[in-house]
Amino acid sequence: MKQTNSQKIRLGVFVIISTILFVLAVYLIGQGKHMFKSTFTVNAYFQNVNGLQEGNNVRYAGINIGTVSSIEMENDSTIKVAMSIDEKIVNHIKKNAIATIGSDGLVGNMIVNIVPGKGPSSVVSDNDTIKTFSKIGADDILSTLSVSSENAAILTSDILKITNAILEGKGTLGILLNDTVMAKDLQLSVRNLKLASRGATKSINEINDLISSIKGDDNTVLGVLLNDSISGHKLKTVVTNLETSSEEINKILKDVNTVVSDINTRKGTLDYVVRDTSLVNSLKSTMKNINEGTDKFNQNMEALKHNFLFRGYFRKLEKEEQKNKKE
Repeated sequence: MKQTNSQKIRLGVFVIISTILFVLAVYLIGQGKHMFKSTFTVNAYFQNVNGLQEGNNVRYAGINIGTVSSIEMENDSTIKVAMSIDEKIVNHIKKNAIATIGSDGLVGNMIVNIVPGKGPSSVVSDNDTIKTFSKIGADDILSTLSVSSENAAILTSDILKITNAILEGKGTLGILLNDTVMAKDLQLSVRNLKLASRGATKSINEINDLISSIKGDDNTVLGVLLNDSISGHKLKTVVTNLETSSEEINKILKDVNTVVSDINTRKGTLDYVVRDTSLVNSLKSTMKNINEGTDKFNQNMEALKHNFLFRGYFRKLEKEEQKNKKE
């Protein structure tokens, strides 16, 4: 069947429109994949990509600057994420920038956010690696909330047990809350403690006043000792001398104890004199003979004075004695 001109025109329009749509689709896809732009690659290593996929957006300060070009598993705990970044942004990203994985809205796709680092740094180059920071994922948050809820349930159960025990009068706190007599005793004890505290405060104030008056008064002995450094030095000297005297007295007592010990053990001359009765009798006899000899000597001298042969000599001695007394 021959085609009419209208059918040919329709076919040509369809082909043209299809070609335009195809080129437009390829262009849009290429724009999304940055196929028609000059790009460079920046790498980052994560422990968990939280569902990040190839082709997801890369943002810097909230602006789309590229896409995730590849995700590779380096080992059991490290994942390498390669990002294709628009070359126009290269002058804005520094080597101290930090990459994090987040979500595009509450339920959107996962994206890579690059935030500027602190302090000066040089610009990144192709195939450079930047630092990463892993945020807490939703699963981690839910797990933490689950554990927290379980702990809260356990804590609530324990609190209920404690409350019931207190209401039933068990334990010290329960007794204090339910026993009115003990409560009154406790109030009385607290009141007595307050009174004792007031008394102690009053006594401390009186002591402070007494110390202040002693420091400012030089008429009392204690005030002089506290304020006069010379008197204090003299007192120290007296104490030192007393200590020295005490040491000397101790030495003398030791010597006396030694002598007494020698006497008790019958050693030395004194013990011999004290304990030997024959020697004592001999000493008594000797002293008696000496006294008798002295009396006889005095009698002989008196007899010589009255003798006419020696009378002149003794009178001469008396005159000289009287003359010496007058002079």
